[in-house]
Amino acid sequence: MAKQQKSPRQRHVPMRTCIACRKVDAKRGLTRIVRLPEGRVAIDPTGKQPGRGAYLCAERGCWETALKRKAVERALKIEILDPSDRQLLSQHAETLPYGSDADKVDPVLVSAM
Repeated sequence: MAKQQKSPRQRHVPMRTCIACRKVDAKRGLTRIVRLPEGRVAIDPTGKQPGRGAYLCAERGCWETALKRKAVERALKIEILDPSDRQLLSQHAETLPYGSDADKVDPVLVSAM
């Protein structure tokens, strides 16, 4: 009788929720922001800095929404976001695209239709 081969075991993928749009995605697909022990806020690209963390999608709209609705303050449990920290997060948001690449429409193609 032939032995049945075991299927390869799937690895556990940690899931996190974006604090702006509430989309659940793999931890690697989101950007972590962290409240450092001294109370400052920083972007944590490694996901390993100590402190309370929150996750945001890599979309400018999510970052702008989180800053406007004070979701960052709520998630990191801080009273008021320091102006220099707010500026750091805003500058990072400006480097991100709006929406996902699948949602983008080329205005040149639309005007040609």
